[in-house]
Amino acid sequence: MKTPERLLGMIQPNGGRGLHRIGCAGRLTAFSETEDGRYMITLTGISRFRLSDEVEGFTPYRKFNVSWDGFGRDLGPVEHDPDMDRDVLLSLLERFFDDKGLSTDWDGIRDAEDELLINSLSMLCPFEPEDRQALLEAPELAQRRETLITLISYALHGGGEERLQ
Repeated sequence: MKTPERLLGMIQPNGGRGLHRIGCAGRLTAFSETEDGRYMITLTGISRFRLSDEVEGFTPYRKFNVSWDGFGRDLGPVEHDPDMDRDVLLSLLERFFDDKGLSTDWDGIRDAEDELLINSLSMLCPFEPEDRQALLEAPELAQRRETLITLISYALHGGGEERLQ
């Protein structure tokens, strides 16, 4: 919080084998302290990164050097997915939300730009950490959409009954 960038990197553990190699950096855009001394923070996603080496030193958290190479799209213009069949995706999504007892603002979903729609669904749908990691690691929007559709279809066809909640 002392730096002008206020960046914080988040990365998932890799099933007891350390950390995944790809994470996401967010800018701390708001925070408040709770009565019991914890901090509630709001991060705005900036870009994915790839872990390099860990920085030695005494801190209450781990620090790493990271590489931003390969994630230029995250900082570029909004991505579009010309091959996305929005009607098919929305129909599948409606069945998935109904199956999971979820509600949403369907008008907002219908009006959302491709990148906002796919990235928001990737974050909000109730997937397991490894599934979320696959979505995060998809290099392009079209691949993220394909992964998202696969995960939703799998859940609807009985796969992951115990995993997806």
